[in-house]
Amino acid sequence: MDTISSTCLQPFKTFSTVVSALANIHPYAQMALWVLTSAAQVIINQATLDSSVSSLFFKVKSVYEFLLEGDTLANLAAMEDPLARISRVISNCTQFIKNYSETKNFWKRLRKNVMSETQIAVADYNNALEELMQQYRDRAVRDIHVNVYRVLEDLNLDGMTYAADVGLKTTKKCLEGTRKEMLKEIVDWIHDPDVNASRIMWLHGQAGKGKSAIAHTIAMWSKNVGELGSCFCFARDRQTERLENKMLSTIARDLANHDPTFRRVLARAIEDDNTLRTTTDVMQQWERLLLGPLSKVSGGMVGNVVLVIDALDESGADSSRKDILSVLTSSEAASLPSNFRILLTSRSLSDVMTALCSVQHVKVVSLDDVPVTFAERDIRLYVSKEVKGFRGIGEREIEDITLKADGLFEWARLAWEGETLLDSTYRAILEGAVGRKPKALTRFRSMMQQILCTLQPLPMGALHTMRLCFTHEHDRFDVAIILDYMGSLLSGVTDHTNPIRPLHASFYDFLTDCTRSEDYFVGKLDIQTDLAIASLRILDHGLYFNICELESSYLLNSEVLDLAERVKAKISPHLSYSCCFWAKHLQATKFDPVLARHVKDLVGSEKMMFWFEAMSLLGTLGNAAIALSCAVGWLQVKEYEDARALARDGMKFIHNFCIAPTASTPHLYMSALAFTPQNSVLYRTLKPKFPWIARVAEGHYQDWPAAQILFQGHTDWVTSVAFSPDGTRIVSGSGDETVRVW
Repeated sequence: MDTISSTCLQPFKTFSTVVSALANIHPYAQMALWVLTSAAQVIINQATLDSSVSSLFFKVKSVYEFLLEGDTLANLAAMEDPLARISRVISNCTQFIKNYSETKNFWKRLRKNVMSETQIAVADYNNALEELMQQYRDRAVRDIHVNVYRVLEDLNLDGMTYAADVGLKTTKKCLEGTRKEMLKEIVDWIHDPDVNASRIMWLHGQAGKGKSAIAHTIAMWSKNVGELGSCFCFARDRQTERLENKMLSTIARDLANHDPTFRRVLARAIEDDNTLRTTTDVMQQWERLLLGPLSKVSGGMVGNVVLVIDALDESGADSSRKDILSVLTSSEAASLPSNFRILLTSRSLSDVMTALCSVQHVKVVSLDDVPVTFAERDIRLYVSKEVKGFRGIGEREIEDITLKADGLFEWARLAWEGETLLDSTYRAILEGAVGRKPKALTRFRSMMQQILCTLQPLPMGALHTMRLCFTHEHDRFDVAIILDYMGSLLSGVTDHTNPIRPLHASFYDFLTDCTRSEDYFVGKLDIQTDLAIASLRILDHGLYFNICELESSYLLNSEVLDLAERVKAKISPHLSYSCCFWAKHLQATKFDPVLARHVKDLVGSEKMMFWFEAMSLLGTLGNAAIALSCAVGWLQVKEYEDARALARDGMKFIHNFCIAPTASTPHLYMSALAFTPQNSVLYRTLKPKFPWIARVAEGHYQDWPAAQILFQGHTDWVTSVAFSPDGTRIVSGSGDETVRVW
């Protein structure tokens, strides 16, 4: 054994220093450089060298010297593939040198000629490295075969459960030049030298965001540089195979092929307990096929080991991935070897979110947080490549598809490949999320109708509260029964504070076209009556006097420092929605006596003042007059003439007194109601409800003034006025050279 001199080690030390100073390197090249740096560190730590492999050591040394040349460093960006191949062979050479004594003993046990075997191995590695350096010099990429000389004993792993065709698909990789920022973040995490770095990264996001493309790109890069331990991809169309029961055993088999020491320990574990070959028990696979062997070999592994698990959400129902989530969130997962990294991708399903978000050793990254500009840039690049060569498609069409994609790569792909593919994707997702049982389909249609007919997207809690106020008992179900499984099609499902809305407008088009959605068609259900009744019931139960506990009428709303927080706390999303949109839903329905009684209960009591109060606090008091106008037009039944009269007076009340209570909400009562004409139906009805308001001693109007409203805006004489044919608008012209529509 020869001692390695410090002079011989200098290129390795210099390489590590130079690489750490490089900036703006493509993440693929960066990954290769990290592998080379890791291999250099192994060699630096190698105190002695068997003379039989000295020529290989010096060839490796010459490669590092070559990589340090100025011309080589200057062309890193253009020669990523040769650099990756060099890093992989260097990693194999390093492992061969490091474990040579073990390899030599193995050859002796097989009664092989150690000298001859060594010379063959060293010659193969030397030739491969020389060829790769020449490719780099020639700026060429040629396939070469490299024998990997490891101690691969004839260890029997036959019969061990292994899932076929679940690995890397290079056709799914990201288009060159896209997802640069996200790929760099993942590569940096993989090679983070901190021993406390997260062992698992969960990359999640809505359907179509490109999670699988990123996963396959990382898997491909890792494979090319020799770091890929295993890649396991779930698929929706393979759920009947119960792939979740084969995942860990498949990963264990892949790791056995990646590292000979792991293979030997795994084989011994199976020899001791033959049932481990075929067990579907995820916990046994985790403890006996992975954790046990890793605990015995982790120190001997050279470089990083990357495991990629893609599309966990496509395993099936929540129960199918319960055990997998359990092992990934366990304390043992947190204690995996420091060179181990698991990249996990899935949609943002509630069970996965609940399991992973609160675990310290899991780094959570959301593709939904990627800036819109980055997503549009990448989609534009993708679309430009796909349409290249097609006549009649230019920049305008590319930009149109890019903007319509709304950040979804999958939509851009399906839109280009055809509507039929898009519909098939939607139906496949709904098949898994909803199924085809009549009760589930009925609830799904009702839920989607509520979401699509809601005039402003609402969070899940607000949708649920409104649904509990629907007329029929069978419609008053927990919305989570449907929505919890719709995360791939709707946003806001996992974060209950965000509004629920379709991820893409094409889903709305799909649902409302029976020829496309088939069993999942959302027709013209009579949801408007339910939404109107629910809104009015919420107003009846949720409104009350001084809802935001304002202390003084001497302060303007703008002077109440915490008013926004009070409004948020006291006026819930469903109450706010009901205040603003009850009349819109009313207008969309036919006359209904039950609904009419709810309208009368609102406009015929002090609740109308409480509603005005909430509208003032929401900054929409002026819209109350429009809502009451809708009610007047809808209540075309003689027995509700008193309610119509109150609604008309409510309109006049807003028109005459809107300014003061908009500025200071308490003045709804202190000023507006106090000065309401004495003979008005509204005053006679509501004044007794508020006996404490000021009494006008003298000069109190008896009737509403002829001038119903004052429009302010022109800065010069008004020279012309006209009414619209339907009587809902006024247009005016002025000497200030403006035309205004009121």
